[in-house]
Amino acid sequence: MNTSLFFVFPLVRRLSGDFTFRLPLRLIFVAAFSGPLGGCAFGPQPHEAPPSPPPPLPLAVEKHQFSLTGEDNIVGQLASVETRDGDTLSDIARHYGLGYQELSEANPGIDPWVPEGGRQVILPLQFVLPEAPRKGVVVNLATMRLYHFPSQSAESAVSTYPVGIGKEGRSTPTGNMSVVRKTEFPTWYPTENIRRDHALKGDPLPAAVSAGPDNPLGDYAMYLSRPQYLIHGTNKPYSIGFRASNGCLRLYPEDIAALFPEVKTGAPVRVVNQPYLIGRKGGQVYLEAHAPYEELSQAKLKGELSAKLKRLEKKEGIVLDWARVEQVLAEARGIPQPIRASSAPASAVLAQAIALQRPAVWFGRPQPPAETSGGWLVRATTTKEELSARRMAAVLNHQGPPIPARAVKSGEGYEVVAGPFKDAKEAKSAAKRLKIDLELAAEVRPPSDTVRVAETKAASRPAP
Repeated sequence: MNTSLFFVFPLVRRLSGDFTFRLPLRLIFVAAFSGPLGGCAFGPQPHEAPPSPPPPLPLAVEKHQFSLTGEDNIVGQLASVETRDGDTLSDIARHYGLGYQELSEANPGIDPWVPEGGRQVILPLQFVLPEAPRKGVVVNLATMRLYHFPSQSAESAVSTYPVGIGKEGRSTPTGNMSVVRKTEFPTWYPTENIRRDHALKGDPLPAAVSAGPDNPLGDYAMYLSRPQYLIHGTNKPYSIGFRASNGCLRLYPEDIAALFPEVKTGAPVRVVNQPYLIGRKGGQVYLEAHAPYEELSQAKLKGELSAKLKRLEKKEGIVLDWARVEQVLAEARGIPQPIRASSAPASAVLAQAIALQRPAVWFGRPQPPAETSGGWLVRATTTKEELSARRMAAVLNHQGPPIPARAVKSGEGYEVVAGPFKDAKEAKSAAKRLKIDLELAAEVRPPSDTVRVAETKAASRPAP
């Protein structure tokens, strides 16, 4: 477990392309009548009934619990939702039971922290099960997903949740383990390595941290047979879908609360790292690809995948589209794609996504800071670009706990301002977090030095 912020400001790809879905124009039919009226009296002409309004979009699709059928190993359904200004992919991911990485992988042309309003975000809620026995808990590090197969229905049901995993250099170990004990409201005992790391940053940790908002284990913990490794909740929910921990597996608070009573003590836990997954559904062959982590050899993985697919062709007498296979591997969007010869193109697969109605409120979304000229503030950073400032403000608002921040116009550039804080102690604590965890030279500003500046449109727009 890592008490530091879960990422250093990520490198965000430039927006490219416009994938906005546009509704088709309705056709308007005009009936024209002509001819002599003669001497007859005509009654009211019949009018065509007005077209019925389209049915409302569904609000949700299933995101966690799925049934299994026969030998098929793909569950779920792709969906999509439209963005508005002020959204982030982290907000959308949590609302739909996804992690940051899988949602950003599926939408490579969308800025994850400042997505353009009116864009259709693909929700990759379709999953190829990892190649492992359907028993107990199975975790695929490459997809950052946990699967639970209930003992009473292991062959007919599965539940799945996104996870945060070990960072590079402290990767979550693969292999077979088991749950040896379960604890509600656990006490956290940081290891010597973790305490040493924090001490070197000027952030010493106590020997034990009791249950509460400062405990990185959250409210539930399941201890594994491999010492010092756990499946647990978190006080940093937006770290889910990142390589953020010191090796443990963390879940959203709402997900660990649902999973905890279902996993029994003694349940087997198998951790695998499978970025390339072959799926079967309805006689079709699918490939789901994720970018392999640095620890893995991509060339070796591709060679193994090619050998499996060639064996499948020979055994079943089918022909695969090898150009399509290469395309899926290169894009690595984490979306199952059909790869048999003459399969539907990727655009057709995405077009089958169920369009969802945008919710009134994103679940768990951090609230923007209060707009006030009073209180203590912290200048986190400055930049010449508005978009960069808005992006950094969004990152800070999604820390754990959040650092309330907004982008403001300042001279010829922009500042990212955190606060307001009620007193100097809170402001200095926030500045310390920014310095230690994000290496930002933060500046504390007392109320007497506060200058009101015009906020950017995004910062001043109320949260939906």
